[in-house]
Amino acid sequence: MSTETPTIPAETAAHVLFHFGRGGYQAGSFTQHLIALIARADMVNKAKLAAVYPDYAAAVIAMEYDPNGIAALQKIAAGA
Repeated sequence: MSTETPTIPAETAAHVLFHFGRGGYQAGSFTQHLIALIARADMVNKAKLAAVYPDYAAAVIAMEYDPNGIAALQKIAAGA
């Protein structure tokens, strides 16, 4: 099991920001459902989803649990 934090691409950050109403832009329908699923999952299932979709899981977890997550994702989405 890797303990490295996955890199969150700008597009992923923008999709997650949009889902949470914090800017960004809307993803396609599959990705919209994926983000909603990760957001609703308990930590065990978040970890399972993170094994397959590490960037989306990391972005959702940042939004939900990191006090600086919104600002960090906005910075990533802006390409900074």
